[in-house]
Amino acid sequence: MTENLFTLEIRFENDVVVARQKARLLASALKFEAQDQTRIATAVSEIARNTFQYAGGGSAEFLLRQGAEDMLMVTFRDRGKGIANLAEIMDGRYVSRTGMGLGIIGAKRLMDYFDIQSDRSTGTTIVLGKKLPRRTGRARIDLKTILSGIEQASQDPYEELKQQNRELLSALQELRAKQEELAQLNRELDETNRGVVALYAELNDKAEFLQRASELKSHFLSNMSHEFRTPLNSITALSQILLDRLDGDLNSEQEKQVRYIRGSAQDLTELVNDLLDLAKVEAGKVTIRPVQFQVEGLFAAMRGMLRPLLSQNSSVNLVFEDPVDIPEIYNDEARVSQILRNFISNALKFTERGEIRVSVSRGHDETVVFAVSDTGIGIAAEDQERIFQEWTQVEGKLQKVVKGTGLGLPLSRKFAELLGGNVYVKSRPGIGSTFFAVIPLRFSGEMEVVQIPEAKHELDPGKLPVLVVEDNREAIFIYEKYLKDTRYQVVQARNLKEARETLRSMQPAAIILDVLLQGEHSWELLIDLKQSLATKDIPVLVVTVVDNRDRATALGADGFHPKPVERVWLLEQLDYFATLSPVKRVLVIDDDEVSRYLVKTVLGHSNFRVAEASGGQEGIRKAQRESPDLVMLDLSMPDLSGFEVLSMLKQNPRTAGIPVIIHTSKPLNSEDHEQLQGAAAILSKASRNQEVSINHFADAFRKAGFSITPMQVPHA
Repeated sequence: MTENLFTLEIRFENDVVVARQKARLLASALKFEAQDQTRIATAVSEIARNTFQYAGGGSAEFLLRQGAEDMLMVTFRDRGKGIANLAEIMDGRYVSRTGMGLGIIGAKRLMDYFDIQSDRSTGTTIVLGKKLPRRTGRARIDLKTILSGIEQASQDPYEELKQQNRELLSALQELRAKQEELAQLNRELDETNRGVVALYAELNDKAEFLQRASELKSHFLSNMSHEFRTPLNSITALSQILLDRLDGDLNSEQEKQVRYIRGSAQDLTELVNDLLDLAKVEAGKVTIRPVQFQVEGLFAAMRGMLRPLLSQNSSVNLVFEDPVDIPEIYNDEARVSQILRNFISNALKFTERGEIRVSVSRGHDETVVFAVSDTGIGIAAEDQERIFQEWTQVEGKLQKVVKGTGLGLPLSRKFAELLGGNVYVKSRPGIGSTFFAVIPLRFSGEMEVVQIPEAKHELDPGKLPVLVVEDNREAIFIYEKYLKDTRYQVVQARNLKEARETLRSMQPAAIILDVLLQGEHSWELLIDLKQSLATKDIPVLVVTVVDNRDRATALGADGFHPKPVERVWLLEQLDYFATLSPVKRVLVIDDDEVSRYLVKTVLGHSNFRVAEASGGQEGIRKAQRESPDLVMLDLSMPDLSGFEVLSMLKQNPRTAGIPVIIHTSKPLNSEDHEQLQGAAAILSKASRNQEVSINHFADAFRKAGFSITPMQVPHA
């Protein structure tokens, strides 16, 4: 509801003063604060002056609007020609010839409501509004008394000018006081700022010192990886030589002591590896090498790696869920695997019974989410962030039993961040925990461009030379012990120059290559070996303290093993790659695992690489896919008999030319012999005489067109 209080015609200059006076009196009667009274009077005066000066006159209508917000309104109407440059005036860009051109926008700033309409034909209408103070209250507004007081008030313009001057002086005094207060505050702030600047300078000096110390520490640790790991690897390998009895037997007490030594070295190696990995991350020396990989292959590889850990806790079942609708990932597979291994090994430590389940699902924004869930002791809510801090281990009933460094989870988080993802955990004490790793499907960060930096022997003619490019005395000693009493002999090269000179004078059966030599790397030698026609067929086994399997494989290495190397693995690799005659492939199709094992043992030091199939259908598929040089076939199998398998192999053009040796314990009649006419030889499993069995084995291979010198092993 709007109530018209009074209307004032503005025809003469004196009316401008009257408008100001009435506005001030009305504001006072409506209980506005003194400052608001001055604002209202000034705004009304400015618009009234414009109405008189530019439009030649008009009217000012004073109204009281009551509603959602009570407001004093003043509406000015004139009969002028409108304001042609209204937009320029409202933007504050207009400067008048008689003043600053700020009357209209000044009035707008003084009031709570402002509206202006201007047209050449109808003139200009300006509406000003000021909200009533809360203390006024609708019920207490006595309009008759207010209007009566305004009518009786003196309209002497000089009195109004005096009042305006008093208001101006009061405003100036207030402004001066504010300026003095502001000046004092500025002086105090200046003094405070000087103290803060001095403090910041001191803090910057301390921060720079700490940063330099941290960088030196990180660079020292990341550069000392070879020096830290080499003696530990030597201890582990030398203790294994003692446990393998290569230099004689040990009594029970000596064996216990050596196992303690080996266990302590392995624990210290784990700590050093985690510490050095963290230092490399902090020093910015971690190289991200993204490759295309499938989650199925990642999970398959991890199953094999984690078998030794599972054997220590048979009451826990490790389950890898088959990935569903997970596309190929382009990221650092080795780092993803390391994150998951840390999660799984951590779960194994703190899960007494139940299961550990590894799964993967699609995430948001082109990511995949790996999850490792366990049924272990769980983690309290207040500790779920602490476990990602370095060296932090949560106190619990299993903490004193299991071993750990408190670095695995922090390292996993840092690796995930380097890959563009993150890790987190959800857990309930007594129920279990789930660790999550969010990994982008495609690595989008900056990838370090790998710059590849850079080898008079008395030989035993009865042994195969193996060139070992290694600068560590203990490592050479270990290789010599491993290859003692075998058909291999060690030829040492301590640096790249010696290795190249040795290769010019002889062609080894295989090369064992350490990446980190004293002051140089051997990646360039590996590249040269695989690009040269003279050496590209020599098998190269990379054995080093740094886990660079992907890089070694990409550059052409035939095998890779982190130090300390295992004797069994080394001999298997040498037997496979460095034989005197070309390697042949034999496929053993037999449902009896023991029989397959004995065949592999007989051929263990021959020039055959053995593949296995536990049934007829699987054997046919492998024969078609791998095209072996020879097939050894059992006759009695649950899915297909050997007769059926032989017939199918001979009917398929891809496998018809492969020689087949029948290896069976089944008594054969004349009809059976007739069905087996396509076989190259028939070898019985029934012989009980070891020497006769071995001779029969060799005769069967000769009939199939191959010669072997099998080991003296128990017969099948």
